[in-house]
Amino acid sequence: MNPLVANPPEPLRGLPPVVDPDTRVIVLGSFPGAASLRAAEYYGNPRNHFWPLLSTLWGIDLARASYADRLAALRTRGLGLWDVYASCRRKGSLDSAIEQPELNDLASLARRAPRLEAIGHNGGESARAMRHSAGLGVHVVRLPSTSPANASWTFERKLAAWRAFFHAHGLA
Repeated sequence: MNPLVANPPEPLRGLPPVVDPDTRVIVLGSFPGAASLRAAEYYGNPRNHFWPLLSTLWGIDLARASYADRLAALRTRGLGLWDVYASCRRKGSLDSAIEQPELNDLASLARRAPRLEAIGHNGGESARAMRHSAGLGVHVVRLPSTSPANASWTFERKLAAWRAFFHAHGLA
């Protein structure tokens, strides 16, 4: 065995869905980053733009709110969260480092969220699963990634794209 080749990391498990029968729109990420997994919270990296974007769109300070309060704000507005991958192997947090991903049961969203009308894929890696989410018969779009790794998009540019999607579905 070549000692220069690192052993593959242990499989990582994702977070449970934040979805209920009143969910109308779901944002699907790819897989939680290391900070999110450590915190057991979606978008747990403080440099991720997800919570600041929603704060701006909804006029509330979600960035400073407790995680429970953040999730309550999502549920109140009919927004759900999940990831396309249930598990994978990855060193670090970059989507480009994801190996051996296993898809979540995206088809179960029809049962979990009977009022579902749209899915927004948060970034390119998530959007790779669009053929699976499109099978649900709802509006599906690729949104610009809120990840700090997506530095080519300014906050304002991301905000414009997310605002258009949220407006189209009555969430902003």
